[in-house]
Amino acid sequence: MQGWGGGKGENPVRKSPCSASSRAKEAPNQKVPATLVFFFFFLLPSSVMEGEEGSQQPHLVLAHRLFLLKHPAVPDIEKVRLTDDVLASIKSDDMVSLYETLAAESLLETDAGLLDSMRARIEEEIKKLDEKITDAEENLGESEVREAHLAKSLYFIRIGDKEKALEQLKVTESKTVAVGQKMDLVFYTLQLGFFYMDFDLISKSIDKAKNLFEEGGDWERKNRLKVYEGLYCMSTRNFKQAASLFLDSISTFTTYELFPYDTFVFYTVLTSIISLDRVSLKQKVVDAPEILTVIGKVPHLSEFLNSLYDCQYKSFFSAFAGLTEQIRLDRYLHPHFRYYMREVRTVVYSQFLESYKSVTIEAMARAFGVTVDFIDAELSRFIAAGKLHCKIDKVAGVLETNRPDAKNALYQATIKQGDFLLNRIQKLSRVIDL
Repeated sequence: MQGWGGGKGENPVRKSPCSASSRAKEAPNQKVPATLVFFFFFLLPSSVMEGEEGSQQPHLVLAHRLFLLKHPAVPDIEKVRLTDDVLASIKSDDMVSLYETLAAESLLETDAGLLDSMRARIEEEIKKLDEKITDAEENLGESEVREAHLAKSLYFIRIGDKEKALEQLKVTESKTVAVGQKMDLVFYTLQLGFFYMDFDLISKSIDKAKNLFEEGGDWERKNRLKVYEGLYCMSTRNFKQAASLFLDSISTFTTYELFPYDTFVFYTVLTSIISLDRVSLKQKVVDAPEILTVIGKVPHLSEFLNSLYDCQYKSFFSAFAGLTEQIRLDRYLHPHFRYYMREVRTVVYSQFLESYKSVTIEAMARAFGVTVDFIDAELSRFIAAGKLHCKIDKVAGVLETNRPDAKNALYQATIKQGDFLLNRIQKLSRVIDL
């Protein structure tokens, strides 16, 4: 799929990662900050990643930069570079509305001359596009008319005019017959939705794409849609569905416009760890050849996954601490940072306690490489929230597990639902008698 920029300008993701890498080489004994590690591995364009094809959509890279620019955890020196890169992207694509928004937020300085020049170029370009549409309608065929309308749609997307872009995409769709071409328009809409994090637009577009697939459609586009839907599910905290969709797409991944394959594996592992049982995790993730080929490229990810499966809890906590900054600085995962941290700890604590009827708090603290007080405070919160099925004997310093009886729980749930159904039937019978 062609990019929004139409070939204009360079992919704006080279400066910051390279500078971080060079500093690491100059000072090999110094620890590279986690923020710089994140920039190198997660903002490096997929076109320069070894063994990958395609390139990440420049506007989605820009969206991630805007997120980092506003993030309080990003160092000021990186924000200076991000500001320069964002401004370069805005100038390259004449993004007037975004420029005005950032200037109003005091993230960029207002330049009246720059605004006037961008508006003039936009007006001139729209005039040319309208002339091409008129010429196609008068002198050429339906295919050329559609291409002229598509060019105008992509231009509105490129300059960041969301409302006009959506309106023009609808016009383009009305000129489109082939299901595959209609699907491409849906993908453009989805990219627009992810740029603005408009989940209502994304949800409606995914439903629309599924309806189109009932009319036909190729497997390549169907597999790409799974990645889009998986990213939407992950962004809306439906990690289980996201993991399922990502795993279905891992051997057929071609959605480089969203993110590089390394980032895709990063998301797949994170969502799978809190969604899959131990057996499924081994089969689908730990031993998956597609994951094994790249997992070592993502800092701490291999240790994070394998130490959990191998029950090396001290190593797991060490890798977990290394991943927290990457999760915190991820545009899609950041809103769910605290939730994800809780869920991961629930998984690892449950796995540890599964092996014991009772265990001392000191032994558990030693296994995780933390203090007794930390484990005591942690488990107290999770037990109170109903996340862990155990109780703490503070006097004896022992944890006693009390695993729920699955059959008894199912029986109680059936009785409860049966009572509810009988009550509804009784109420209905009274209404009918009246």
